[in-house]
Amino acid sequence: MLGPVPFVPEISLHQADDIYALWELTERALGQTDMPPPFWSVAWPGGQALARYLLDHPGLVSGRTVLDVGSGSGLVAIAAARAGAALVVAAEPDPLAATAIAANAAANDVPVPVCVEDASHASIRADVVVAGDVWYERELADQVGAYLDAVAAAGADVLIGDIGRRYFPRSRYHCLASYDVPASPALEGKAVLSASVWRY
Repeated sequence: MLGPVPFVPEISLHQADDIYALWELTERALGQTDMPPPFWSVAWPGGQALARYLLDHPGLVSGRTVLDVGSGSGLVAIAAARAGAALVVAAEPDPLAATAIAANAAANDVPVPVCVEDASHASIRADVVVAGDVWYERELADQVGAYLDAVAAAGADVLIGDIGRRYFPRSRYHCLASYDVPASPALEGKAVLSASVWRY
């Protein structure tokens, strides 16, 4: 269902009322039983915080090339476009997410981000690299962390949105802002979470 994002009402996304029901429906429709969860159907709290921060501080991305790692629904990518980014690239391995990103971009009247499966294979050098809610699993966190270390060393600005998940390497970042963000009790166990934006 298309509707405004709770903490970023300037942006509307196609969002699932029940991610588990959507997951089951998608697997049944495609005749598959090993599909990844439809992370693209949820406005995760770290992404909401990061999108809010970009819209409130457009100078961070205005006129620059932005790469959104683990783009999911495209929320942060769309916020970057709204904030004046010259070019937005969404790194997202799930092909269904790429479809959702295109639909969400169209719903918000912004250019559809260039989609790539793997950020490390993107041929475009980004000025700003953003990532929301990517620290929930050790293997993914290690991969993303190594990539963000590398692009930061190469001169990119790196901004993270997170709720303090277990694998976030907090010591390498400093906090720019914290917000109380609406969340799904079914997914997060709470209706409101503290989500912060961090800079490398």
